[in-house]
Amino acid sequence: QVQLVESGGGLVQPGASLRLSCALSGDIKSNTGPTCISAMGWYRQAPGNEREMVAYINDDGSTRYGDSVKGRFTISRDAVKNTPSLQMNNLKPEDTAVYYCRARYYSGKAGCIYGLELWGQGTPVTVSS
Repeated sequence: QVQLVESGGGLVQPGASLRLSCALSGDIKSNTGPTCISAMGWYRQAPGNEREMVAYINDDGSTRYGDSVKGRFTISRDAVKNTPSLQMNNLKPEDTAVYYCRARYYSGKAGCIYGLELWGQGTPVTVSS
């Protein structure tokens, strides 16, 4: 079974930077491999809050960001592994949350599983002085 695994979270002071990474893991087959992924993103959920979109990148390289992270966070996509990283700069206490990686597979690409959606288990980020 294919799955997503996040890494890079931790405890940092306000103003610091962190880089989150996400990787495919498990029993990766040709129909669930990285070339079958159309879009990937990062979401976060703070205690008592709903899960929100942080950053998203499509297969054409276009990106979207949540309003609260624009100008501070940058999402990128590994050209070979086709997995996303999230560079987080100037972190604020309100960025404290569990960060989740999400992958959405193509709906209708030959040789690929149809429309699969994967979520990682999350990596915690705490910003505190």
